[in-house]
Amino acid sequence: MIAIGLRKCFSLKFKFLYFSLQNKVLHQSKAFFGYTTKVNMAKLISGKDISADVKSAIKTKIDEVRQTVPNFTPGLAIVQVGDRQDSNVYIGQKLKSATEVGITAKHVKLGTDISESALLTIVNQLNEDPNVHGIIVQLPLDCNTAIDSDLVTNAIAREKDVDGLGVVNAGRLARGNLDCFVPCTPRGCLELIQSPRGAGLASLAGVSAVVVGRSKIVGSPMAELLTWHHATVTLCHSRTKDLAQVCRQADLLVVAIGRAQYVKSDWIKPGAIVIDCGINSLPDSSRASGYRLVGDVDFSEAKSVAGAITPVPGGVGPMTVAMLLRNTMEAALAERDKSLAGQAWKLSGIPPVPKVPVPSDIDISRSATLKRVDQLAGEIGVLPSELEQYGHHKAKISLKILDRLSSAPDGKLTFVTGITPTPLGEGKSTTTLGLVQAFTEIGVDSCACIRQPSQGPTFGVKGGAAGGGYSQVIPMDEFNLHLTGDIHAVTAANNLMASAIDTRLFHESTQSDEALYRRLAPKDKPFTEVQQRRLQKLGIDKKMPSELTAEEARAFSRLDIDPATITWQRVIDTSDRFLRDITIGQGPNEKSMTRRCKFDISVASEIMAVLALSTSLADLKQRLGRMVFGLSKSGAALTADDLGVTGALCVLLKDCLKPNLMQTLAGGPCLVHCGPFANIAHGNSSVVADQVAMKLVGPSGFAVTESGFGSDMGFEKGMHIKCRSSGLQPHSVVLVATVRALKYHGGGPKILGGGAPLPDEYRRESVDLVVKGCENLAQHVAIVRSFNLPVVVAVNKFGTDTPAELEAVVNAAKACGAADAVICNHWAEGGRGADALARALMALPGGSQLGYLYSLDDGLEAKMTAIAKRVYGADGVQLTDSARQQLDRLTELGYANLPVCMAKTNFSLSDNPSLAGRPTGFTVCVSDLRLSAGAGFVFAVLGSISLMPGLPTRPCFYDVDLDCETGEVLGLM
Repeated sequence: MIAIGLRKCFSLKFKFLYFSLQNKVLHQSKAFFGYTTKVNMAKLISGKDISADVKSAIKTKIDEVRQTVPNFTPGLAIVQVGDRQDSNVYIGQKLKSATEVGITAKHVKLGTDISESALLTIVNQLNEDPNVHGIIVQLPLDCNTAIDSDLVTNAIAREKDVDGLGVVNAGRLARGNLDCFVPCTPRGCLELIQSPRGAGLASLAGVSAVVVGRSKIVGSPMAELLTWHHATVTLCHSRTKDLAQVCRQADLLVVAIGRAQYVKSDWIKPGAIVIDCGINSLPDSSRASGYRLVGDVDFSEAKSVAGAITPVPGGVGPMTVAMLLRNTMEAALAERDKSLAGQAWKLSGIPPVPKVPVPSDIDISRSATLKRVDQLAGEIGVLPSELEQYGHHKAKISLKILDRLSSAPDGKLTFVTGITPTPLGEGKSTTTLGLVQAFTEIGVDSCACIRQPSQGPTFGVKGGAAGGGYSQVIPMDEFNLHLTGDIHAVTAANNLMASAIDTRLFHESTQSDEALYRRLAPKDKPFTEVQQRRLQKLGIDKKMPSELTAEEARAFSRLDIDPATITWQRVIDTSDRFLRDITIGQGPNEKSMTRRCKFDISVASEIMAVLALSTSLADLKQRLGRMVFGLSKSGAALTADDLGVTGALCVLLKDCLKPNLMQTLAGGPCLVHCGPFANIAHGNSSVVADQVAMKLVGPSGFAVTESGFGSDMGFEKGMHIKCRSSGLQPHSVVLVATVRALKYHGGGPKILGGGAPLPDEYRRESVDLVVKGCENLAQHVAIVRSFNLPVVVAVNKFGTDTPAELEAVVNAAKACGAADAVICNHWAEGGRGADALARALMALPGGSQLGYLYSLDDGLEAKMTAIAKRVYGADGVQLTDSARQQLDRLTELGYANLPVCMAKTNFSLSDNPSLAGRPTGFTVCVSDLRLSAGAGFVFAVLGSISLMPGLPTRPCFYDVDLDCETGEVLGLM
């Protein structure tokens, strides 16, 4: 080590000795040959040449990255206040250079009268713009108002402060943390010093360096940069005593004092490296401009003494621009790396310590340590610009995140489903959250995706759906009550369309063709976008209402709705049995236009299904527009576009498309989004929630999404509808089973909800009942395997389960084809209780390709038959006469190529809720077929399915209350 140090020392001394001797020998030679003029023998360091090399390297790197990330485009924003000519010149150079290397630069030019707050607002907007990776504010500010330039500079986000002038980057540099943006001029100077085409001084260790000038833009950061590169640095300024003598000791002299030709030749140590950062103008009548540019060093004198020197212009100046571009590219690369590297999150928070006995769910939620949602978002890689907060503990995530992370690899997608449940539920939500908490606690990035609960069951029979025990999403009261208002927006949009239908019926029946058309399309107003789609459907290519013939105008304005075919109902997010069959239009002004209809629960609305399956606002709008609400009297399908209501629906729902971010008890992320029921809809949370989660967790992480009820319900629909329409590819499936449910399917007595006590059979050991009930488990394993996916059975342990019963379930699961089966106790133990489940999923090889049970080209009846036979275990399907007529009509209208959503009981594999276990020898009866054209499936009703639940004698709302002193919600389950 000593020898190496000596070699470096001798090498360094030789370099300066060489520069010094070179000048001395050549000066003597000039005298010997009779020369009377001095010739510049210093090496000229060309910033133009070296900056060209730097820019070429930047362009090459950007082109290289685009080979794997096609949308990679570094973005630079240059903010200018006023119209200073010198600033315009500098900015023009930066914009031109940025374009040359492939950086998108935008010039934000502001007036001289802009206020400080307005300027700060603009900077914050650029901070939040994911397409902007670097921000600079051109100084000095040219304004007529009082603006603190330091305040503005420090408002730039640290990761976008490519000028390196903010206090965070400056502080890091001062502390020797070079993981920061170094100001562009000092960084350019260092490049000139170390580059082989410059001074070639690769190592600065031991070099005596003097920096003249202490500005925060050049002098001070230059001194710090040289210090952390191991030079011995003296920082000087105009008040330094014996400044010339100090400069003469320097092997490396950097001058940035802002005075024209201030440093003379006798200040320079022979052979020293001189970096001149100054740029000043002196009058010069010989120049067309009337002035010439000079540096802070008297170049004409210094070139005969220095060993190497930068000219002005053409020295440091071009390097400043080059370093700005390099800093911008590096900022963009850092953002790309965060998106693509799959780096582990840095989640904070301490999982709760479980208590025995386990407290109530609301007590556990209330005692948990909550982090702010903006903190959680930052920990998992969500940018501030992608977060819309609703209070402190919930927020929406903008779908812009999917654009930013479009090239990032996806994480593993795990579906959580279950065996046929009892009315008490078997804990799929609890398992989903417990599994994610287990991943969090063992250091695997994971995110839960669950549905938003309807207020119908929350205040009715079932209670909330936030998980339970020590596996919850918190705060559970906000989760169960309103959340961010998505269901209310669905309700409003649905009922707007219902109102539009009846309003159209009313006006078409009470107005002449001419009056109706005149009101729908005022002659001096062009057709709106949605009206143009109506015209296109009719084959009319005209823009102005006055251009239509009387026949065309009638076809445009009269939908001729057949009231008997209207399938669109009003909805409300409350269980209310008395709205199942109502009569509307009984008011005195409705001209006796009464009509029988009904209310459904809000989550049964097709709009909820549309929302859950949409992947963008454009997709949402298209799906809303093609929703069919009934037929015309001539038999044509009528849509929301025909009504002209599509745009208004989209406006009501625009924020609903963004998933809601909350947290688990372990401090990990949970995306709560959409809530279609699995017995009357497709039963899965949204496509976009899964997509966002998969991008956030990265290739080594898990996105865990729940499907409603058993694998014959939400899981089957998740595969045939959700995955098929979106292209989602599951990695694995968790099948939740309980000893309690298996005993029921093995012949145990009926289980009642609503707080009724469990029969004794469920409280004492009965291995025989469990083993017999595992026939139901075997069918569910077979269902998952029929989609070519690996399944791990999670046996959700209850306090009354015995070791023998649990062992029987594990053995049966493995025997019938499960990849693994584990016992879970996450309700009582939190993430620790699901550790074995997490590790079982991590051990799966992956690579399975999702297979479907039918082709979209199959007819509707063939699709229903495939599901009935391969999923339910039925012998086939039987259609009622009315269902057969509906099938023929849907086929005639061109909807036979849609997947089928089977609406049936969730309490049996069959369509008969009383058939437990694994029934055989039955035929599924299809009583009704309905079209959900916007969602993209045909809705088949099996048996009697109510779309509006009723309240029991003692609903859950008896237990719900508010502490008026603390504001705490009481009694939620």
